[in-house]
Amino acid sequence: MKTGLLEHVNVTVAKPQDTADLMCRLFDWHIRWAGPSALGGQTAHVGTDTAYIALYSPASLETAGARNIAAPGHLNHIGVVVEDLDAVEARVIKAGYEPASHGDYEPGRRFYFFDENGIEFEVVSYS
Repeated sequence: MKTGLLEHVNVTVAKPQDTADLMCRLFDWHIRWAGPSALGGQTAHVGTDTAYIALYSPASLETAGARNIAAPGHLNHIGVVVEDLDAVEARVIKAGYEPASHGDYEPGRRFYFFDENGIEFEVVSYS
């Protein structure tokens, strides 16, 4: 039996194209597909040839409640592995985001940041 591979994660954002463009700049990803969602609204798929994040915006956004990562079903963070952590951190800062919670641990280093949608990203390097 083959091991299952994560293909994608789907998250709701305010502006899929803007968030996809940011992910391309930060992580050297590409937009695999973008267009109208089958559910109404817009979607952009951004990532690599083998895995991506589906960024979805419904026709009308509802006001989100307080972020509660302890509640079942809520997104905690999205982890992205990069080769050059310092270079990506410089891109994050240049894009106007604030890296935080830096950590060195065996076997790697990491930091976190929140995007304009309130999504937390963990950026980690094992190099």
